[in-house]
Amino acid sequence: MNWDNQNKDPWGGKNDAPDFDDLVKKFSAILGGKKQSSNGSGGGNTGGGFKMPTSRLFMYALFGFLIVYASQCIYQLDASERAVILRLGKFYEEQGEGLNFRLAGIDDRYIENVTLTRRYTQTNSMLTKDENIVDVTVSAQYRIANLKDFVLNVKDPETSLRQGIESALRHVVGDNTLEQTLTVGRENIAQEVQVRLQQILDAYATGLIVQQVNIEKTDPPAAVKDAFDDVVAAREDKERLQNEAERYALSIVPEARGQAQARIREAEGYKLEVVANAEGEVGRFIQLLEEYQKAPKVTRDRMYIDAIQNVLSSTTKVMIDIDSGNNLMLLPLDKMMDQGNKIDLSQFRLNQGDSDE
Repeated sequence: MNWDNQNKDPWGGKNDAPDFDDLVKKFSAILGGKKQSSNGSGGGNTGGGFKMPTSRLFMYALFGFLIVYASQCIYQLDASERAVILRLGKFYEEQGEGLNFRLAGIDDRYIENVTLTRRYTQTNSMLTKDENIVDVTVSAQYRIANLKDFVLNVKDPETSLRQGIESALRHVVGDNTLEQTLTVGRENIAQEVQVRLQQILDAYATGLIVQQVNIEKTDPPAAVKDAFDDVVAAREDKERLQNEAERYALSIVPEARGQAQARIREAEGYKLEVVANAEGEVGRFIQLLEEYQKAPKVTRDRMYIDAIQNVLSSTTKVMIDIDSGNNLMLLPLDKMMDQGNKIDLSQFRLNQGDSDE
C-alpha cells in the first residue's frame, strides 16, 4: 500500500510532529532574526540549486551548541559522592547526590567519594626514649569528613596526612622505651598517635578524619637484630624460669607449712603430756610422802617390793639364791621362743654345782 498523503501517517492519522525548520524559525524570531526572501522571480533564476540562508545556518549551529553546552552543565552524583563548585575561583556551593547543575567553563567542579575508607601505610626508623633505634610500620585508615575543607584549605591533604603520621609517631615513640615499643606498649602508642594525628589534621583544617591507627610491626635495625633476638630469648628464658620457680614455690610452701603446723601440734601435745605426767608424778610423790611419814618402815618395804617386781617382770632371766652359795639361773625358754627371739644356748651355763646334776 502506497502512502501518498504527506500530512497523514500510514494508519490514516494526521501527522502532527513538529518540523525542525519551524522550530528554528520560531527560535530565530524570538532572538529578533529576520526571514530572508528568495530572489527567484518568474523564470529569472532557473539554473541555480537550493541554498540555505546564512541566518538559518547560524541558528542551527547556535541551537546545537546550546544542546551540547546544556549536556555539559548537567551531571549526576551517586549517593556516596559530593561535589564542591567554585565559580570564578571562589567557593559557590557544595552539591549532594542526584542531578546537579553547573556553568560549564565558568564553574570548577571537584567530586570526591566521602564514604570511602582510605588506607595509608609507611615504615620509618625512630629513636626511642632510651636512645635506641627501632623500625616502626604504621597504618592509618581515614576518610573525608568535610569536602569543602579538603578541597580549599590544603593543597594536598593526603600529603599532609603522611607528614602528620610521621610527626606524631616520632613524638610518641620518643616518649617510650625500646622494650615498650617492641612489646606491651604498641597498643598505647597506636592510640596516642591517632589522637595526636587528628589534632594535627584539625589544626590545618584538612577535612580528614582518622578512623583507626595500627602499629603493624616493630623491629630493631637489621644490624643488631641477631643480638636483639638473643636478648629476647634470654628474657623469655628468664620468664620461664621464674614461672617454674613460682610453681615450685606454690607446691612446696603449702607442704612445708603443713609440716610445720603438724610439728607444732606434736610439740604442743608432747608439752601437755610431759606436764600432765609431771603433775601426776608430783601428786603421787606427795601422797607417798604422806604415807611414808605415817609408817616409814612399811612404806619403805612396800616401795622395795614394787621396785623388785617392776624389774623382774620385764626380764627373761631368773636368779635363784641357794644356801650352798652357788646361784642358779633359770631360763624360761617357752616364753623366749614365743617372743620370737633366737637363743644361743652356748651363751648360757650353769654355775658350779649345776654340772653335777
